[in-house]
Amino acid sequence: MTIARPELDGLGTYGYGWHDLDTAGETARRGLSEEVVRDISSKKNEPAWMLERRLKGLELFYKKPLPNWGADLTGIDFDNIKYFVRSTEKQATSWDDLPDEIKNTYDRLGIPEAEKQRLVSGVAAQYESEVVYHAIREDLEEQGVLFLDTDTASLREHEDVLKNILVLSSQLETINSPL
Repeated sequence: MTIARPELDGLGTYGYGWHDLDTAGETARRGLSEEVVRDISSKKNEPAWMLERRLKGLELFYKKPLPNWGADLTGIDFDNIKYFVRSTEKQATSWDDLPDEIKNTYDRLGIPEAEKQRLVSGVAAQYESEVVYHAIREDLEEQGVLFLDTDTASLREHEDVLKNILVLSSQLETINSPL
């Protein structure tokens, strides 16, 4: 028997007895193009500066060669990847607000127990392409600690802070880039 993907030989089958339905992913677009980037930015209701940053990133993605160190990435079919899958319409602030299929996944992973016991100062849960749940300890929030996902920071609450971080990041990339 010839195996089409020998690097996958021996992985076996998923052994935990459950998987999520791909309802959200059924309508997600495949591939990466300017049109896809604009669609993602539109769905996220991002400001124009963020769209421009994404388009610049896409341009750089096409210009730079794949790394020639580490694993061989030449077999990746970038046109077959779904780069954005929206699993919920809004972020939940309590576990009860999450759709049942997402809660069931996190229950199986043991996440709710850790969050309920407040073993961490803050928790954000990502499902597919977006953060679907977010919470921070009230005592830290009262002290002014920010614990936000990028969408919340850039779109709703601290656009100026995120812009400054991205500008500094770009400056560092320019300094360290061989291009």
